[in-house]
Amino acid sequence: MSRILVVDDEPQLLRALGTNLRARGYEVELAATGEAALEVAARKHPDLVVLDLGLPGIDGVQVIEGLRGWSSVPIIVLSVRETESAKVAALDAGADDFVTKPFGMDELLARLRAALRRSAPGAEEPVVDTPDFAVDLAAKRVTRSGVEVRLTPTEWQIVEVLVRNPGKLVTQRQLLQSVWGPRYEKETNYLRVYLARIRKKLEPDPARPRYFLTEAGMGYRFEGG
Repeated sequence: MSRILVVDDEPQLLRALGTNLRARGYEVELAATGEAALEVAARKHPDLVVLDLGLPGIDGVQVIEGLRGWSSVPIIVLSVRETESAKVAALDAGADDFVTKPFGMDELLARLRAALRRSAPGAEEPVVDTPDFAVDLAAKRVTRSGVEVRLTPTEWQIVEVLVRNPGKLVTQRQLLQSVWGPRYEKETNYLRVYLARIRKKLEPDPARPRYFLTEAGMGYRFEGG
């Protein structure tokens, strides 16, 4: 069962989309603001996001940018904005598709199914092996020499975000937002504490990390080699 996050500030449309999607067998999460959308996405890890651009607070493009900092989840944008510049801004930020309001439910469902097919598991390697440990993204576990390493849920979330972005700098803000939510974007001390714990559990020499690297003042990077 795919989990869909629907983000729209129109209560009637939000309820209608939720009802229609649930009737077709999807698990649905609803959010009426951009801030709530980012929090729900960080907690629930949806398989697809249906997102309105015109939101109170942070707008849809900022939500896309926030999600793309740590996730490749398909994003279908809904908007009354028909201008090419609005579509380009959303697509450049990382949206996968664009549906103009008003829209037909059949069309939206067809686009949703197509986006889910394109993102279906298979392309992503479910197990990431390093010379010192293995990260099983599907089973959500880490092993060393075949023995499971006990990670707390928060430690796992940090490891998962970094491992899913191998070789890429994940900024402190992106990591805090994806694990704790947007209210914690400035709590960089959280990351120092948790990365120290992760390195102690997984690095052969925690004082000289090989896999979970710090980019001073910017963020962190996972190197699997």
